[in-house]
Amino acid sequence: MAQPIDEDGTVDPWRRRVRRSRRQMPLWQELPLLLVVAFCLAVLIRTFLLQAFFIPSGSMEDTLLVGDRVLVNKVVYDVRDPVRGEVVVFRGTDRWAPQVDGEQQIGFVSKLGRTVGDLVGVSRPGEKDFIKRVIGVPGDRVRCCDEQGRVTVNGTPLDETYVIQDSPLDVPPNPKECRSRRFDEVVVPPGQIFVMGDHRLVSQDARCQGPVPIDNVIGRAFLVVWPSSRWSTLSVPATFGHVSGPVVASPSGPPPVRPTPDGGALLILPLTVVLGRSRAFRSVPFSRGT
Repeated sequence: MAQPIDEDGTVDPWRRRVRRSRRQMPLWQELPLLLVVAFCLAVLIRTFLLQAFFIPSGSMEDTLLVGDRVLVNKVVYDVRDPVRGEVVVFRGTDRWAPQVDGEQQIGFVSKLGRTVGDLVGVSRPGEKDFIKRVIGVPGDRVRCCDEQGRVTVNGTPLDETYVIQDSPLDVPPNPKECRSRRFDEVVVPPGQIFVMGDHRLVSQDARCQGPVPIDNVIGRAFLVVWPSSRWSTLSVPATFGHVSGPVVASPSGPPPVRPTPDGGALLILPLTVVLGRSRAFRSVPFSRGT
């Protein structure tokens, strides 16, 4: 092996020792360093790019089932606003009732685990974190129902094939509880979106809790990554392509635009592979409210 030669032609002993120390670094020294680097990368990804969410309830069935894990693109709405038909994760306003029950009397180890999990995006959710489908954007007129019991947006009925169990028509509307399918026309205010769960029979959503500010949206859920048997994209249903009408530009950004078919998957497909192979991703429970 060639020796490191100094400018004067002599062997440099310091450079030789550095090379030997690098070559002979034991595993017990390398492993902690690799873990620290991996942790820092996970924190950066969770903060700026992606976050994994666990579905703990049935308000989005059968699109999302209890126990599904979805990936959320956290940067897409930095360049545009949500559009109709997208599935979004957001923080509810004061009107939105918490849907995640807090646990009682957790120990130090559990608290430490939650703190670390929150940094990498696999912790339990906050009480006001929800996942729903965007039905109306700023300026839209949303109501239910038409003669066939369908939700209409700007007068256009939605053929919502993804809604398997709808709310009953014969229950009187209640502004404090989403038990009825019927609700009066709502004009979505500027800077807000009207969201509903796909399982209307159990979903508590904008029908009774009001629209959600776009600034509260955490990101777009675009991919079911776990369990592997349900791996699929969360695309925009075709029925929303027929909706037209007044759309007011939101103060938070440019007017809404149609999403690309990949839904931003190009940004995070390599990261999905890393998450899917991660032992922590498969075994650590984490969730977000619905």
